[in-house]
Amino acid sequence: MAIQTVEPLVKNVKYEGRFLRFVEAGGWEYVERTKVSGIVVILAVTPENKMIFVEQYRPPIASLCLEIPAGLAGDIVGQELEALEIAASRELLEETGYQADTMTYLTHGASSAGLCTEIVTFFRAEGLKKVTLGGGDASEQINVIEVPLNEVADWLQKRISGGAYVDFKVYTALFFALQKA
Repeated sequence: MAIQTVEPLVKNVKYEGRFLRFVEAGGWEYVERTKVSGIVVILAVTPENKMIFVEQYRPPIASLCLEIPAGLAGDIVGQELEALEIAASRELLEETGYQADTMTYLTHGASSAGLCTEIVTFFRAEGLKKVTLGGGDASEQINVIEVPLNEVADWLQKRISGGAYVDFKVYTALFFALQKA
């Protein structure tokens, strides 16, 4: 039988921290981000046809993680209504040192629908120019890695075989990168 309608569940806040709220509703426990208006993820391929990755330590997995540039929208005081495209441009520059002429919407979806309310929006950065070193803000230590697009699949497999963790959003970005290649 197909689901026809879904009634909203009554939420009970179990705990609220500085950035996360833990909620129970209808027997489900899940997490909501607070103080953000969205999550942005950026597919960036240089004019030399190199896909840009970032690698940083992630405390929840106690390891480095290979990712693509990403970040929060609306998390800066006074910029709570920041447009997702603006946040994507800001995060790309901050993390990688690249500035984009345009940010094109690709898709959006749940990052982990059984765990959190987070909706991730993907953008393609075009017209890239390297203008700074990147590496993140004062609270981040980000390594920027550029890999020729035609070598990404093999490179990722070697990194995984060597024990690296790869954020699954990388594969969504790679899908879109290869469609345009």
